[in-house]
Amino acid sequence: MLPFARVAIVGLGLIGSSVARAVRQTMPTVRLTGHDADPDVRAAAVALELCDDVADQAGAAVTDADLVILCVPVGAIGAVAAELAADLAEGVVVTDVGSCKASVARALAEVLPGVAIVPAHPVAGTERSGPEAGFATLFQGRWCILTPTEGSPPEAVERVAAFWGRMGAEVELMDPDHHDRVLAVTSHLPHLIAYTIVGTASDLEEVTRSEVIKYSAGGFRDFTRIAASDPVMWRDVFLSNREAVLDMLGRFSEDLSALSRAIRWGDGDALEELFTRTRAIRRAVVEQGQDDAREDFGRSHP
Repeated sequence: MLPFARVAIVGLGLIGSSVARAVRQTMPTVRLTGHDADPDVRAAAVALELCDDVADQAGAAVTDADLVILCVPVGAIGAVAAELAADLAEGVVVTDVGSCKASVARALAEVLPGVAIVPAHPVAGTERSGPEAGFATLFQGRWCILTPTEGSPPEAVERVAAFWGRMGAEVELMDPDHHDRVLAVTSHLPHLIAYTIVGTASDLEEVTRSEVIKYSAGGFRDFTRIAASDPVMWRDVFLSNREAVLDMLGRFSEDLSALSRAIRWGDGDALEELFTRTRAIRRAVVEQGQDDAREDFGRSHP
């Protein structure tokens, strides 16, 4: 039995369009409706046949849905949920895909009193954006973290977990605040570092007469991939999870200072010890199936 029969997706970018494609592939009898605030995205979604119906208004998309998935930047979730609140069907479950969970849970609870809310975060994505960037297998073998609150009905949590499981995701339950601290380390801080490094290179571009870009080695190239991520989405992530990000940024700054001292004083033992530990972490990531062990991250080179 399917966990949901009628699913509405609000926001048809990379994640929303990937959800639509995955539902089509794994739950073909589910009726899909969608909406995006951008008329060009709506037109693309119609051309791609992502949904059975793409509505001009969010409320029209969710009227008959028994699951509503908010695939919008975390800073906009409260406003979008308020916009469609009056059109939600009785017994509907509302979830999201945001990278921050404590702020999202508060925003949804405030504007949707009495509605079954199950905040969620599929830990998957690429640096691309837009409906054309989505693909059905994005969530296969990836984690989807559910962060139910005290007000989340257990049955709704089970149904949302089953929904993501159908699309191939591994589902984990986590406290919202704990989620935000974990993701501050594993996702938010790395993106902040990537944006900083690429921004520094951009500032140096004039000085080096294009050599920074022209001779980009593998390390810098991979930072540019991360730094190409959706700027609006990541702006909202850092503002919504500012406390955890600032805490982790402070700890990173301390570690960076220690590394700087080791280099300044020629402490090769300290450097080797650090690099050995980090190499072991990389191996653990690969062993758990969270990345490709092949050379050059599995890239194909024609």
